[in-house]
Amino acid sequence: MPADLNALKEDLTRRMDGALETLRRDFGGLRAGRASPGLLEPVRVEAYGNEVPITQVGTIGVPEPRMLTVQVWDRTLVGAVERAIRDAGLGLNPGADGQIVRVPIPQLTAERRTELARAAGKYAEACRVSVRGVRRDGMDQTKNAEKKHEISEDDVKDWSDQVQKLTDGYIKRVDESLADKEREIKQV
Repeated sequence: MPADLNALKEDLTRRMDGALETLRRDFGGLRAGRASPGLLEPVRVEAYGNEVPITQVGTIGVPEPRMLTVQVWDRTLVGAVERAIRDAGLGLNPGADGQIVRVPIPQLTAERRTELARAAGKYAEACRVSVRGVRRDGMDQTKNAEKKHEISEDDVKDWSDQVQKLTDGYIKRVDESLADKEREIKQV
């Protein structure tokens, strides 16, 4: 296989690893048992005309096992932080107290477990879509190389098979991660 295809494979692997890392971070935000700052990491706040991570507008604290706090640095953003947490699909109902937003972590009910499992499923599907998008890019680049007569039809076939195997492996890892997270949600 030509060197540029090796570089392409490394690029595809790096991008698929990035999608899996994003999934791990998203799953980290679905901790069901105890309060954890990671729970709010996926939350993005509308601030100063942009959407920014919540960690860029305040400090997340864990004063007790079933409570998170966000010390908002700019008083004008307290409402935006509250709204962002409520709209993040985490099933949390924050309340403002001055510049501190208090986020009680609800006890896990069967309904809450179902919500968490559904959110985990959405994160996993977004990761699958991302991995498939990377595969599509790889296939397109391979076909473009063939059109430019840089590689042969046989190389395209071999490369397409390799890209598909790579994609299948990553999709399997996504499915395994989802199954692990669903087991964790049921056990908590």
